Amino acid sequence: MSSVRVLLLYPRFAQDSFWRNLELARLKGARCMAPPLGLITVAALLPAHWEARLCDLNARALDPADLEWADVVFVSGMLPQRQEALAAVAAMQAAGKVVVVGGPDVSSSPEAYAAADFRVLGEAEATLSAFVEAWESGARSGLITTPEERPAVTQTPVPRFDLLHLPDYLFVGVQFSRGCPFTCEFCDIIELYGRVPRTKTAAQMLAELDALYALGYRGHVDFVDDNLIGNKKAVKAFLPHLIEWQRAHGHPFHFSTEASLNLADDSALLDQMAEAGFYLVFVGIESPDPEVLRSTQKKQNTKRDIAASVHRIYAAGIVVIAGFIVGFDNESPDAADAMAELIEEAAIPVVSLGLLYALPDTQLSRRLEREGRMFPIKEEDFRHGDQTGAGLNFATLEPRIDVLRRYREVYARVYAPRAFFGRIRRLSELVGRQEGAVAATEPPAPPAPIDVRQMVADLGRLFGVLATVTWRHPRAAVHIWPVALRGLKRLDRLEQLLSLALFYMHLGPFSRKVVRDVSRQIAEIEAGRWTDPRVKADGRPQEGASPMRAAE
Repeated sequence: MSSVRVLLLYPRFAQDSFWRNLELARLKGARCMAPPLGLITVAALLPAHWEARLCDLNARALDPADLEWADVVFVSGMLPQRQEALAAVAAMQAAGKVVVVGGPDVSSSPEAYAAADFRVLGEAEATLSAFVEAWESGARSGLITTPEERPAVTQTPVPRFDLLHLPDYLFVGVQFSRGCPFTCEFCDIIELYGRVPRTKTAAQMLAELDALYALGYRGHVDFVDDNLIGNKKAVKAFLPHLIEWQRAHGHPFHFSTEASLNLADDSALLDQMAEAGFYLVFVGIESPDPEVLRSTQKKQNTKRDIAASVHRIYAAGIVVIAGFIVGFDNESPDAADAMAELIEEAAIPVVSLGLLYALPDTQLSRRLEREGRMFPIKEEDFRHGDQTGAGLNFATLEPRIDVLRRYREVYARVYAPRAFFGRIRRLSELVGRQEGAVAATEPPAPPAPIDVRQMVADLGRLFGVLATVTWRHPRAAVHIWPVALRGLKRLDRLEQLLSLALFYMHLGPFSRKVVRDVSRQIAEIEAGRWTDPRVKADGRPQEGASPMRAAE
């Protein structure tokens, strides 16, 4: 059986992105944030006689020798990579290669990738074998569709971490579960992966960590699950194995993940996660207004004191970064004040602020289509890496200019230097403080012995980063040095706090750019230069669009 040579090509992310924190990566000696877990999982699913090479264009340029070597090119990506992905498809085809596309954006919007030779929709465990069969039977184009039944992830192999140049990345991802039990209207995760979380076994996860450990990797590992605690029973059964693995290997990894806010309600789970080495969790809060949350079906965040919930997670030793969204239909006029005040009260250091964007094939986009409020797709929507610039792709119920002003106000307030670094200072007093907690049923384990040599090396590395910041960003260094000096009182938290402070190297300039961009949109509306994209230049509605005008 002849070998088939596959080039796995990962397109660059859009330049303008909250999460594309290249400055932080470079300060820590990396080229970009994280590797393409999906593609290296696909590589592991290929038959044994198929060979694979990876090119992540976020980290390195394509080697012409790799392109020459390849029989077929796989391109995969997410919505913020669409423009670059389509450019890659065209370039690979121009070079005479058959191009196969797959991944979340292709699965959500297959029509956008019609130019590719093969489109493979859905999860690779369910569809890749059909593509392989088609290829080996001689087909060189086709559409591979998703079966009705979602695949079990218990058969997912260990990703091909060996294909990565690990020093290129600030952190590496693994995945325990897919799917989320909630029904948030704006979310595409439940459309792509379902509402019944499917989980791997403990043995699978430990095999993945073993593979990373054997390659010499140490440091930050991100559990990329969209809600790690979607299946609490399963994660609680897994964590003791993870805790034991960490102990046996000398705690080589520290973990981050994403979880719903009801994590705060389970102290036993929080303690397990902290003991396993979780130090950071992203939580989607979206809005402080219970009515907004109910209207968007995010009921798990209602009937609770959100700031107090965040503080309970802090008390366990886990830092919260959070997502908020501006632009819901029933948002109140004072939403900017309420949002900024909650962020300050909760002392959430890093906040992802987005304008509401109706993602393809979600409950929200389907509702807005029925109401005639969706805008036609524009190419410029995909020049942004998130919804800071491409949000509000629909007609708002209240004047659009009011939503934009509200958004600008929150962004400017939250990322003012005094506010940002003030939250980190308050966080340093909150994280890991268990005063008032219920006493444990078992005595605490004795503290691990301090490796003085390693501690000195870590301090030297951190202060080397600080020296670089001082040289390259003296105005920001004025705020960052006090965080570092404060962290000396809590050496166990120094790197955690300093890493959060260093986010400002990217988020400070990025927030100012967002404010400028939104101000330009506001000025266009004020000058009468903005027109409803559903209406043609001659005043007639676009085909398929409601003639209802957006309230401006």
